[in-house]
Amino acid sequence: MTQAQQAGRVSGTAEVAADWRRVAAATAPAGEAAGADRAAAERGVRAAYRAAGLREPDTVVWLESPLEATAAALLLGGGSAAVLAGPGAAGAAAVLAAAGERLSAAGVAAVAGAGGASVREAVRTGPWERARRLVHERLGASGWASLWALTGGELWPQTQALAGRIRGVVGDRLAPEVDEGANQGLREAAVGAVGAVRLALLDAVLGQHDAPWLAVFDAAGPGFAGDTEPLAGLAAVARGSGWWWPYERVALLSARPAELHRDEAGRLDRADGPALAYPDGFAVHAWRGMPVPADFLAGLGELTAERIREEENAELRRVMLEHYGYDRYLAESGAEPLHRDETGVLWRILLPGDEPAVMVEVVNSTAEPDGTFRTYWLRVPPTTRTARAGVAWTFGIGEQEYRPQRET
Repeated sequence: MTQAQQAGRVSGTAEVAADWRRVAAATAPAGEAAGADRAAAERGVRAAYRAAGLREPDTVVWLESPLEATAAALLLGGGSAAVLAGPGAAGAAAVLAAAGERLSAAGVAAVAGAGGASVREAVRTGPWERARRLVHERLGASGWASLWALTGGELWPQTQALAGRIRGVVGDRLAPEVDEGANQGLREAAVGAVGAVRLALLDAVLGQHDAPWLAVFDAAGPGFAGDTEPLAGLAAVARGSGWWWPYERVALLSARPAELHRDEAGRLDRADGPALAYPDGFAVHAWRGMPVPADFLAGLGELTAERIREEENAELRRVMLEHYGYDRYLAESGAEPLHRDETGVLWRILLPGDEPAVMVEVVNSTAEPDGTFRTYWLRVPPTTRTARAGVAWTFGIGEQEYRPQRET
């Protein structure tokens, strides 16, 4: 391959990766565009069935969130009874009822077996494994690894984290776990409900959150059209749908989110509302990737140092400190410096039930336009004992190696 061909391939791969990055983060459009997307996704479903050698599903049912779609899968798969016997029955009943109404409106009985058996293995797993094997054989181990790194490898951490967070919230809503102190009957009921929800989630195809794998197969496309063609239907569904469940006679499709808010690192992040929200109100609240209760964010604007000290949940206290500012908390909590030298001042904040927060206060040696010198706070490992060691750690070197000739 010439250098020009190599450059063209890298450029094309980058475009493919960018395209699937947009798919993974896409929210549902409104109006006519939404209808067009759904129609395209339904065509993709039928193409995926045909590619798997199956008869097309009789009915495609749209649900408004992964939560509602999981509830529909529980109804068709027979797991709803276990969920209604569990500790989350009161909340789950409403979700199951809403899912049942959507199934009935589409002409599908909301009872176990009405959709037939799951065909996920034939529709998704089989074609997936075949395409991966063929592409891997063509490119070799190193070629596959290189292509994955340029495409799906970049998307994988974010989409997996997001899918895992959605699974967790769906589980909490439908089948919450109970404390160890609960009676045996309640514990057994909780285990049954959790198992039913997990089985329902195992039948899901991740739609837009399968973007990492679809990206690598898409990038391998030229020369592989015949090999990856069975994935074309799956790719079409991913471009217009969220998670979906294929059964013999029915396909359940979840809407994509109405809102998605992330920080520069790709983590779920929003301080004034849900970071991820679906049309039916199912939502995930998080701040800089850390899950928080829905009512927690409303109190961030009224935080005090005393309120932060009183918080018993270590993860929520970290969110409070991030939002409040470590420097402000240090100033208002009366913290004492541990060490100081020419690089800065080392501070430690003792936190009940958690490791201490250790920070180095440094002053920028370059003056601002107004002649002042800006102060920065660097979070360092709790084992840090000197300011120099803390600053050196931020450069990835040891204390003895940190000898800057000139600081800026």
